[in-house]
Parts: sequence; C-alpha cells; structure tokens
Amino acid sequence: MTKLAQWLWALALLGSAWAALTTGALGLELPLSCREVLWPLPAYLLVCAGCYALGTVGYRVATFHDCEDAARELQSQIQEARADLARRGMRF
Repeated sequence: MTKLAQWLWALALLGSAWAALTTGALGLELPLSCREVLWPLPAYLLVCAGCYALGTVGYRVATFHDCEDAARELQSQIQEARADLARRGMRF
C-alpha cells in the first residue's frame, strides 16, 4: 500500500467518524462543549497540518547539507564547457 493510500484511508476513517459524531448517526448525545469543539475540528486539523508542513520545510531548509564534491565537479565542467566554447570562437 502506498503512502498516499494510507493517508487517504486515514482521512476517510477520521472523516466518517467526525461525520457520524456531528450528525448524531450513532445515537450519542454529546454535551454542548464537545459539540462546540467537534464542529470546527477539521479546520483545526488543517491548520495544524499546515503548521507541521511549514515547520518541516523550514527545518529541512535550515539543515540542508551542501555537496562540496558535486559543486567542485560542476565548476570543473563549467570551465571545460567555457574553454570548449572559447576554442570555437565564442567570447564571454
């Protein structure tokens, strides 16, 4: 099972549980305080997921590792290409 399928299954299960609790399909009488928290719960979860994603991206950018060997190799290839183009008459 792919990660996307796992996430979709989890969202479907949570969504159906939320819908069953908010519509009263299970026959449960929830207190008013629980219902007040339950209705905007998807919005809260969406904001939390966005904060988590933003934090993860920020952390990955902050701890990005430079590839010194790859940078040197790329610079040498650029120098070779410039020398080849200069040999063919192109000026920089």
